[in-house]
Amino acid sequence: MSDAPLAPFPDDWERALAVVAHPDDLEYGAASAIARWTGEGRTVVYVLVTRGEAGIDLMDPAEVGPLRAAEEVQSAAIVGVGDVAFLDGHADGTIEYGLALRRDLAAEIRRHRPEVLVSVNHRADWGPGTPPNHADHRHVGAALVDAARDAANRWVFTELLDAGLEPWPGVRFAAFNASPHPTHAVDVTGFLDRGVASLREHKVYLDGLGTDMDPDAFLRGNAEQVGARQGVEHATAFEVVPL
Repeated sequence: MSDAPLAPFPDDWERALAVVAHPDDLEYGAASAIARWTGEGRTVVYVLVTRGEAGIDLMDPAEVGPLRAAEEVQSAAIVGVGDVAFLDGHADGTIEYGLALRRDLAAEIRRHRPEVLVSVNHRADWGPGTPPNHADHRHVGAALVDAARDAANRWVFTELLDAGLEPWPGVRFAAFNASPHPTHAVDVTGFLDRGVASLREHKVYLDGLGTDMDPDAFLRGNAEQVGARQGVEHATAFEVVPL
């Protein structure tokens, strides 16, 4: 991996829509950047495609879903996000790329009218020698990019017009955190602690994983690595895709 600095993340925008498959996806790095953005007065809205109901092996999904959704709402509040929605029409672990997902995401884009879309890595893996990426992440990321185009075209998903959702051509780019092909970075110096606290809110899920992962050590180590590349204390990397 190159040690050359990444480009500074664009700052000439006001509204972002963060779309991911599961509760906790944003908290593994993006949340620290979101804390900075909301602290600067920008608006960020979260949309979760599922409630993460299939995420804990020894707990019934009917019990897990509400618990993880509540953790996500609490986690979002820590980084200044008060608007959190769950689509509920897609099942955790079996999200399919297709028209239904594109339509749902296009509706959210038209509803919230963001300039920026935020998500997590949608590539096949996390980098050389890493395990394959979760299918849900891959499918949501691909559908999100396509939904930005769908949201701008009044003749695609015309039922959205009937629901009062006018076309929105204003999405400029999508930013994917934890991509193996980062292009930009956000200086999160002074905001990392809020990112760590937001990940700690996912206590039921983290306990259910049965690992010894320390949120502070994990996030701080990653942020220091990217920060060294940028010449700052802490930073978070994104792959920015123009739309």
